[in-house]
Amino acid sequence: MNKYVPEPLNTADVKLNGELLALAEALAKNTHEVWSAGKLAEGWTYGEELSTDKKTHPSLVEYEELSEAQKDYDRRTSAETLKFVIANGFRIIKDKE
Repeated sequence: MNKYVPEPLNTADVKLNGELLALAEALAKNTHEVWSAGKLAEGWTYGEELSTDKKTHPSLVEYEELSEAQKDYDRRTSAETLKFVIANGFRIIKDKE
């Protein structure tokens, strides 16, 4: 069996400004909402303990109710996604309202 070695793009030099950090937070919340909606559609419900047999999961709560550690997981994923986009030459421009 081959040993898997992750090789993510190095985004250490990409810095997110305040607006992009706010976008990363909004993406983190939306990521949780999408994950939760998928779980609920599959018949999962909230439960104090994770159980694949009972289809219960303790993270099936509003984003604001997650622990900081759980939120940080989604935040890191969202921030790294934005950094990946920028590192690949794309610009993120907010339309003027």
